[in-house]
Amino acid sequence: MVTVTQTQSVKKGKSPIKAIRGYDSALRFLFSQTDYEQMLRVRYNSDTFSLNRMKSFLKRLGNPHEKIRSVHIAGTKGKGSTATMLASMLQACGHSVGLYVSPHICDIRERITINGQKIPRTELTKLIAKIAPHVERMKDDKPTFFEIMTAIAFVHFKNQNVAIAVVETGLGGRLDSTNVLKPEVCGLTSISMDHMQQLGPGLADITKEKAGIFKKNVPAISVPQHPTAKRVLKQAATESKTKLMFTGEEIEFSYRVESSRQNGCHTRVCLTTPHSRFEHLPVPVLGEHQALNCGLALALLDQLKRNGMDIDDEKAMAGLRAVSLPGRMEIIHQDPRVLVDGAHNAASIQALMRGIGQHIPYDSMVMVFGCAADKDIRGMMEQLATGADKVIFTRALGNARAADPKALAEMYTELSDGRVAQVAENLSQALAIASSAVHREDIICVTGSFYLVGEAKSLLAAKKR
Repeated sequence: MVTVTQTQSVKKGKSPIKAIRGYDSALRFLFSQTDYEQMLRVRYNSDTFSLNRMKSFLKRLGNPHEKIRSVHIAGTKGKGSTATMLASMLQACGHSVGLYVSPHICDIRERITINGQKIPRTELTKLIAKIAPHVERMKDDKPTFFEIMTAIAFVHFKNQNVAIAVVETGLGGRLDSTNVLKPEVCGLTSISMDHMQQLGPGLADITKEKAGIFKKNVPAISVPQHPTAKRVLKQAATESKTKLMFTGEEIEFSYRVESSRQNGCHTRVCLTTPHSRFEHLPVPVLGEHQALNCGLALALLDQLKRNGMDIDDEKAMAGLRAVSLPGRMEIIHQDPRVLVDGAHNAASIQALMRGIGQHIPYDSMVMVFGCAADKDIRGMMEQLATGADKVIFTRALGNARAADPKALAEMYTELSDGRVAQVAENLSQALAIASSAVHREDIICVTGSFYLVGEAKSLLAAKKR
């Protein structure tokens, strides 16, 4: 989550570079830069999202991205889950692994990790101070917040001599600042409707932007996709001379949901290639949709093995078992039970509802929901109506893109045939209302955005102290 102190601009009259004297002042400089993550309306073109600007910026820093091996992952949902599973398996095989994901949940340092360890505060401070003069010299076309974070990740990974970096895109793919990489392999998670104002109104438009990460002679692996997305991906692969494979087709893959006394309801996957044989592996995180992400992570691991990386299958499986994913179907409080999930589009809400139904017994579910105003809100509301017994609409603190809770409640009431919805001005109030409405066997689910999830985790952690 972005805290109040992190979003303060550098005081007028002071050089932002000279003001960097420690971690807090470094963050003030960072968050004073243009941040499209915090803007409701952003022009999506090669001016606002400029790869030429990113390349010029990285050149000033010695082109660190050219000195690291990488895996590049795009998609609408599941990027972070897939990247985290792959990174954990590679780490278990003895490799030093950088991981770059976004957004963060509670701490900005979550975005940049090596072998599961967040970039140290001292190191982040040092890198911001080092990079700041280059940012200031590009005054006519300054790098954005996300471009600076991406550059910091590349420099950190290069400085620490990682064996490989697993990098997820921020927005889209074609114009994303991470798309300067020449990766070993590309991954495509499930593609669905999201960020339509930037990426286009239809699934074909969105898919074309995601496929922008394809590179000549760099293999790409995708999970099963909607027929429209699949057609666009195949066409893009042909145009870019990319070998494209799908799990479940060119790559033998299957999964099933089962139940046992030891593991309860869980999902198992199988993936077989000429180089690897993974049979009946338990998916380490809840939700049937995570089976597809797990299969993609295994397929990417297999491709790295083909490329010459030392991969021990038994060690990799141990790494998979060790995975935990904050903010994805995560129980953060027991009395009352509070589950958080960063589902942020209609397909993610649908998967969340199905996952809760499969894995978590409850009598009644109270949903605390808040999302960004530029999302497919109608689609999300329709999915909420399929599983929530009661919905409380709110907004994340300090998120300029947050939708008006009253407008959300009105739409939900209209789409759910008159179901009553409550409105809370902030998350603290929403959780108080929800807590008073549940009994022991009920569950509170906080979802709609990672900003809301991060705030929920911070609030409930503070209450435990």
